[in-house]
Amino acid sequence: MVKGKFEGKSWSEIKSNDSWAIFKIMAEFVEAFDILAKIGPCVSIFGSARTNESDPYYKLAENIAFGLTNEGYGVISGGGPGIMEAANKGANRGGGKSVGLNIDLPFEQESNPYIDKDKLINFDYFFVRKVMFVKYAQGFVVLPGGFGTIDELFEALTLIQTQKIGKFPIVLVGRAYWSGLLNWIKDTMLQEGNISQTDLDLFQLCDTAEEAVGLIKEFYDTSRLRPNF
Repeated sequence: MVKGKFEGKSWSEIKSNDSWAIFKIMAEFVEAFDILAKIGPCVSIFGSARTNESDPYYKLAENIAFGLTNEGYGVISGGGPGIMEAANKGANRGGGKSVGLNIDLPFEQESNPYIDKDKLINFDYFFVRKVMFVKYAQGFVVLPGGFGTIDELFEALTLIQTQKIGKFPIVLVGRAYWSGLLNWIKDTMLQEGNISQTDLDLFQLCDTAEEAVGLIKEFYDTSRLRPNF
């Protein structure tokens, strides 16, 4: 991340002034574009930072990431603990590229130790970080998580639905976890006419690492699309 001062102003002063903040925002975009443009095809894996190592979903995330590396993909995570750590751990175990897009938070989220040293980026701005998750991902794998995970999921769904980006596979892992949300989407959101029936085809549901990896592979094997770089 770009450090120091701009025309005598510290970053803390820049952040407190909307007009100057644009330079810090630009610096985050430039650094991230420069690093991520070189990573090759990757899949973003999302999930809770609060998931501990003994949780079955932790091991599941690790195995999904490992399986993706066997298919030639690197892995992008949010860079922190929990599911994010598991994803980077699996990528590291598989010898694939392991990317971490960490965010500076009031409770000081630390980056996990399984990220490639040259592929760790720290962000102040959530919206810059979210651009990177989408722009450089060939697919999303979404495990159980909280508000941040839901935010990232619906960001991708909205961008695909509105054709602001091309379609890519979105895989929700954990039928038991996601079923309540999906039932509400179908029984309320769809019935009220706020989405179309075809919007339900924007994501798929599974329970195992093999299924998750297979759905990513199947998307690119059977469609006319290919990983975009």
